[in-house]
Amino acid sequence: MKSIKELYRIGTGPSSSHTMGPRKAAEIFLQRHPEAAAFKVTLYGSLAATGKGHMTNVAITETLQPAAPVEIIWEPKVFLPFHPNGMKFVSVDAEGKETDSWTVFSVGGGALAEEKDGSTSVNTPDVYEMNHLTEILHWCERTGKSYWEYVKECEESDIWDYLAEVWTTMKDAIHRGLDNEGVLPGPLNLRRKAATYFIRASGYKASLQSRGLIFAYALAVSEENAAGGTIVTAPTCGSCGVLPSVLLYMQERHGYSDEKILQALAVAGLFGALVKRNGSISGAECGCQAEIGSACSMAAAALAELHGMELDQIEYAAEVAMEHHLGLTCDPVRGLVQIPCIERNAVAAMRAINALSLANFLTYTRKISFDVVVNTMYETGRDLFSKYRETGEGGLAKYYTGKK
Repeated sequence: MKSIKELYRIGTGPSSSHTMGPRKAAEIFLQRHPEAAAFKVTLYGSLAATGKGHMTNVAITETLQPAAPVEIIWEPKVFLPFHPNGMKFVSVDAEGKETDSWTVFSVGGGALAEEKDGSTSVNTPDVYEMNHLTEILHWCERTGKSYWEYVKECEESDIWDYLAEVWTTMKDAIHRGLDNEGVLPGPLNLRRKAATYFIRASGYKASLQSRGLIFAYALAVSEENAAGGTIVTAPTCGSCGVLPSVLLYMQERHGYSDEKILQALAVAGLFGALVKRNGSISGAECGCQAEIGSACSMAAAALAELHGMELDQIEYAAEVAMEHHLGLTCDPVRGLVQIPCIERNAVAAMRAINALSLANFLTYTRKISFDVVVNTMYETGRDLFSKYRETGEGGLAKYYTGKK
């Protein structure tokens, strides 16, 4: 299993799979062919269907255009078998002859994979020997160590410095989102709501204030992402507001140290990496359950770690958070990461809190393991009709008219 650094990526929105991944692929191909006189890039499936709204073409042309002219070819009806987010890069010489081609897939969270070996991030090494939570749980019980200590055991020593940078970036995104107002980019003319919501929430009675603040923080990060701001994939751009919102609220409310927050981030990253390894974090592959569901699961695990819960309680919090997102479709209106994506982050943040409460009371009655629910999510996602997997052809994307 890959490092959690592959899960927590610091970059700009609005989409990890549609902008961050293609931009990285373009960078790799340009390094291979700096001499090219021109480039042709074909986008397939979901990557083509919602690529304009996600600014996929902009990410690619900004990377390649300074070196040579770029032709973008859109193939939204052609789905390559390995993954719905396929793209083919072709280099062309001065005489118009194709000199090389490379087919690569953006598999979620900014990661890339090649069909020939299926490895993500194009052959980065595995750092975790165990690939299922059941194995990791048994290791922790045998050694007496926690989930975050297992992360420490497997990662390089700089992991804590990296997570500190991740946490700083997450907080900065919240604060920027609370300060910024106005209309988000794109044809929806959607106004930012985080700043107004934060002001209102600050005046609520205590019983409502906590929920209002968490909502405001989640909206703030998601709106920053929609505006192309700097965020952390957790595990994707489209679901980047869930984890930071609950962690900052808990730190402010209960005074958790940054050290404890980093440990919680490590636990969340471990659970997210397991989903990525055994299921999917790609909305194009498995619907929004793979993005928001995974983010909620990560947040629930992080919260359970902060609250000092036992190993199986942390597992249950993560499991129940995922379980109650099963079947959630990915239907971005006009291909933008705005409706319903932004509000889903706020709703999922509260669901993570609810999952924590359930784990506190019901852990010892549970029947479903985290590994089982991840497998279920993946199979459910692959069974969804393609129109509900980030193609903009079904659900809200189909029926939105712009009128109330």
